[in-house]
Amino acid sequence: MGGQLLPLELIDRCVGSKIWIILKGDKEFVGTLRGFDDYVNMVLEEVTEYEVNPEGGYRVNKLEQILLNGNNVCMLVPGGDGPITADAPAA
Repeated sequence: MGGQLLPLELIDRCVGSKIWIILKGDKEFVGTLRGFDDYVNMVLEEVTEYEVNPEGGYRVNKLEQILLNGNNVCMLVPGGDGPITADAPAA
């Protein structure tokens, strides 16, 4: 089993770093991961929330700190910058 990395080990390596979190539904978050538990509930700081706007693009909201329920997490992207690029402007 040399070289195998378990999911919670990967998340543990991300504590203190920026992470992009994609949820079920229309929300995504980018922030600094401060901690998590076995259910992947997470505490994030310096958070940017992205919500898909029905007219196109994203609605962006800045938050100081959040507790995110792990049941809603679809994907984690360590070091990710979020969904907004030159092709997907903020609304």
